Amino acid sequence: MDTYALKRDTILKALQQGLEPLDYVLAMWEGGAAAFDRVDEWSDIDIQFVVEDGRADEAFVVIEQALEALSPIDLKLHTPSLPWPGVFQWFYRLQDGGPYLLVDTAVIERSAPEKLLQPEIHGKAVFYFDKAGIEASVPAWDTQAWQERLEERLQAMQVNFEMFQSHTLKELNRGHWLEAFGFYQAYTLRPLVEALRIRYAPTRYNFHTRYVYDEFPPQVVQRLERLYFVKDGMDICQKRLEAEAWFEELISA
Repeated sequence: MDTYALKRDTILKALQQGLEPLDYVLAMWEGGAAAFDRVDEWSDIDIQFVVEDGRADEAFVVIEQALEALSPIDLKLHTPSLPWPGVFQWFYRLQDGGPYLLVDTAVIERSAPEKLLQPEIHGKAVFYFDKAGIEASVPAWDTQAWQERLEERLQAMQVNFEMFQSHTLKELNRGHWLEAFGFYQAYTLRPLVEALRIRYAPTRYNFHTRYVYDEFPPQVVQRLERLYFVKDGMDICQKRLEAEAWFEELISA
């Protein structure tokens, strides 16, 4: 049961009131669980802002002021390197919001080529304001280009999978169970999950285990759980064989 006083609606309202009046802040929307209509009592807040170029630092100052007016910030984390130019991220944990209601903020410059708004990947964003038509400017989904990307990725996955099964096997032969377990996770299960994502959720093929309970059939999730939870080295041996057969079946299909 959530016993913390601060609720997500209060946080979102405070951010909107603090940022919308600023002429250099152009849009605010919620992604994450809200964009997939999956908000529950453990969901955090994924909030994005678009600002004029060069104004991201100013926006974060106002964001922190808005949050601190509600509760002390007892922990914050800057993501130093993101794969998208012009996108900046801070995480905040509020004392009165509890451990789950983290505020994940992304400030995106107007000229940034990636706005993290493709509904096929990020869900349907929940906009609180949009002064510059940011939502309408998202390019149409290019199905052919995505299909070509997946085909290229599948070819690489197949080679990588076959190449690196030996890493797990040699550590099993040495009796190095911890190293074998690490390689089993990295080189057997991770590509297996990616192949399953291409089968069931291809626009989010690189999300690994994120959302599998929502996007995979229940029987697939149950089968994966059994492969993930191993009890000893011999169990890794058997389940690696099962995972390998499943991966090859998916690639062939």
